[in-house]
Amino acid sequence: MAQGYILCVLGGKGGSGKSQVAANLAFAFAAETKSKTLLLDFDQKAAGDLNIITGLKSKKDLRELSEFTGAVEPRAIQGFVASHPAGVSFIGMPNDPLAAEAVNVDGLGKFLKAITGIFPLTVIDAGSELNDLALKACEFSTMIMLVVNTDVLAVNQTKRMYSDLISMMFPKDMIQVILNMADKGHPVSPAFVGKALGKPVFSSIPKDDKTCTQALTAKKVILTVAKGSPFAKGVIETVRKIIQKNVLKVLSGIQKSPETKKKEGAEAVKELDLWIGLKSRIHKSLVEELDLSKADDNDPKSKIILKEKTKKLVVELLGKEDIKGIVDTREDMNKMVKEIIDEALGLGPLEDLLADKSCTEIMVVGPRKIFYEQDGKIKKSETVFTNDRQVLNVIERIVAPIGRRIDEKTPYVDARLPDGSRVHAIIPPCALGGGVITIRKFPENRLTYKDLITFGSVTAAMADFLRIAVQAHRNIVVSGGTGSGKTSLINILAAFIQANERVITCEDSAELDLPQDHVVSLETKPPSLEGEGGVDIRCLVKQTLRMRPDRIIVGECRGGETLDMLQAMGTGHDGSLTTVHSNNPRECIGRLVVLCQYAGAGLEPMAIKEMISKAVHMIIQASRLDDGSRKTTFITEIQGMQGETVTLQDIFTFVQEGQDKKGKIIGKHKASGFIPTFIEKLEKKGINIPRGLFKNED
Repeated sequence: MAQGYILCVLGGKGGSGKSQVAANLAFAFAAETKSKTLLLDFDQKAAGDLNIITGLKSKKDLRELSEFTGAVEPRAIQGFVASHPAGVSFIGMPNDPLAAEAVNVDGLGKFLKAITGIFPLTVIDAGSELNDLALKACEFSTMIMLVVNTDVLAVNQTKRMYSDLISMMFPKDMIQVILNMADKGHPVSPAFVGKALGKPVFSSIPKDDKTCTQALTAKKVILTVAKGSPFAKGVIETVRKIIQKNVLKVLSGIQKSPETKKKEGAEAVKELDLWIGLKSRIHKSLVEELDLSKADDNDPKSKIILKEKTKKLVVELLGKEDIKGIVDTREDMNKMVKEIIDEALGLGPLEDLLADKSCTEIMVVGPRKIFYEQDGKIKKSETVFTNDRQVLNVIERIVAPIGRRIDEKTPYVDARLPDGSRVHAIIPPCALGGGVITIRKFPENRLTYKDLITFGSVTAAMADFLRIAVQAHRNIVVSGGTGSGKTSLINILAAFIQANERVITCEDSAELDLPQDHVVSLETKPPSLEGEGGVDIRCLVKQTLRMRPDRIIVGECRGGETLDMLQAMGTGHDGSLTTVHSNNPRECIGRLVVLCQYAGAGLEPMAIKEMISKAVHMIIQASRLDDGSRKTTFITEIQGMQGETVTLQDIFTFVQEGQDKKGKIIGKHKASGFIPTFIEKLEKKGINIPRGLFKNED
């Protein structure tokens, strides 16, 4: 037997006549297709309206149906429905408001999943608000009809409902608009409604108050007593349009999430679509069968039990599906089960990439594109998300535990994973192709200066010099571009700080992982939904000055906090560290000047440069080269001012000598031979500094 369709009727506002439309649509479909139709009342706020409109009272109501645990088959259904001679079966909502509120939503989800195998068409009156019951109806529907009348406020509220449905990933084509009570010459015309909603009206049903009132008084459906009335003709024309254009069959092939389907004939793409389609169906069934919201993320034992229970259920659900040609081998089955469990309980296709230690960065561009960085090269992952809803679910799972939020008002967020990895996410409407996630992974074990030497990022002499500089309380700015390793470098520099010093860190998203015991970590706070209570980096830097810091470390200076940081460096907080986005030490000076001006203090560039020349002692330039390797390309000392220019002296530089056949950069770190001025000061204090550090080995 062919699978049937479900038509969900929603009203953007009470009084739009959607119940009258829903009932008559069911009767019109039964008449036009000569087949059985089921009418369901899901409207909890207007319980009993359909009983009056149809003149029917079901043997058992919707609450009893939602609690039914038996098999959903024709004989069982007959124990619930009221049958009309016109071929329509009806199950109503309880008249008691408390009973209506007690309807088991998940129970009805299981019923809707099965009912399409019994009735060719099911029409649901889903009410006038997107509550849990209405959304459950939408989830299983083939087509959603928004009924609006000629009231301007109704049009506005319908627009809001339409927007909400789109944001919930229901395809635009799936949602159609019906203008009820249409009146020729009325300013709220089909064109007006279409323009307001940004979607053309599918059909109009003429205003026919007299017929509607007479039918309601008689408790009879208009299609059965006044088939020639304007209202009845409008409903019949709507149904014929749906049938003639094969709308339901076309819509039944649409995924309930916007996915890019390339149908250029590539077999791999077709197989991927089939794979994702199967995965989507199983995931939907899994949510119906298992309450995943009760998972305790803090209880490892509970997570293991839930994972095993989920795996067993997924295998059972796959056993009920026709998986031939999609899941043909044991390896395919294991992969399918793993992907479904990862999406249901974890971070979906990102789980394997996060577990891969060789993967340093993950970049999600919508549901179908996942890129990752490995060995300095960007590659595309073969695994993808089922749909955009799953991308949003992953983002919510990441940000929820740390108290961050992401929504339409604030469609972007900075967060971190439990292992400290940095996460940035941005969602529609700002991200046009679906949710975008960027994860900068941090190594499992804390990097040390020895690792930098092994990687070739610095030489042993450079590492020794940096240790001396940090312990000598030099104020250091780490400069570099995106992905150049600034955060890793500042972590290593901070590890040189003596254990008896009090260190305070300020970051947008806590990433620094210092080995010292006496570390105070501060993190910014986004504003509330009302736009209040936000705490930015500049505020945190000001707070550190009252917390008796020996060292202040700012994760990154990108605004007015730069001025406060420079003032702190120049007034008794020597040995402080921060990072800045720039491409070389000279550019770093200009960048610091610009950032200080963001503070709005009205300082002249010359005054800021003088402040920089006195407060900052060294600039360390971190760079990512063309072959993906990361090098410390400059260690530069700031020597003061000469005229209007801040004078810089390179101590160590990286000199590129060429490229091998594999594209790997060939080069060497070289010392300039210049001895930093603070070295002489340390030597006067009796501290012996090997001068060989500043000589080249060859």
